[in-house]
Amino acid sequence: MYVVTGGAGFIGSNIVHGLEARGLGPVAVVDHVDSDEKARNIAKRRDVETVTPENLSRFLDDNAGRIRGIIHMGAISATTETRLVRIIKNNIILSRRLWHWCADLGIPYIYASSAATYGDGSQGFDDDGAIEALKALQPLNMYGWSKNQFDIWVAEQVAAGRPKPPGWAGLKFFNVFGPNEYHKGRMQSVARQVYEKAA
Repeated sequence: MYVVTGGAGFIGSNIVHGLEARGLGPVAVVDHVDSDEKARNIAKRRDVETVTPENLSRFLDDNAGRIRGIIHMGAISATTETRLVRIIKNNIILSRRLWHWCADLGIPYIYASSAATYGDGSQGFDDDGAIEALKALQPLNMYGWSKNQFDIWVAEQVAAGRPKPPGWAGLKFFNVFGPNEYHKGRMQSVARQVYEKAA
């Protein structure tokens, strides 16, 4: 079983589809499936189990022997979000907990970072994962800041030789668009917004 946080969202639901299409189910979709749009994103999936974020810790403990990997796409991704405590809880603390859980049990971990960590781009768009390069970045919003804080924390864990998942990766997404983004409202890609106006 793979666990995909944010699995009913835009990127997460496409990952769930890809896992299922390759016969890598079952997949645990961790998300609030609280809208018709999010429900529609996973409606065609046949080998999924939905888990609310509030029940994630218990689900992981109850299913530890079945889980082959965690793909952590869940986050407060709105670049306009201003509630710092909510961002820290969801984008930093949960990400750290999942890292530790995977490290302790020897389970691979993939997490979503973001191009928002690069800010206005004045520091370039290639940080090579080095701690100093990550610390030099100047995100323009709290979302980008939170993702950069977790990237820095990961780099520090690895540099200090602390326990880490046996395989891990942080993915920095740039201007992603495609199927299943209709639920994102104003946060939809430019491509989707232009398509809607042209249609």
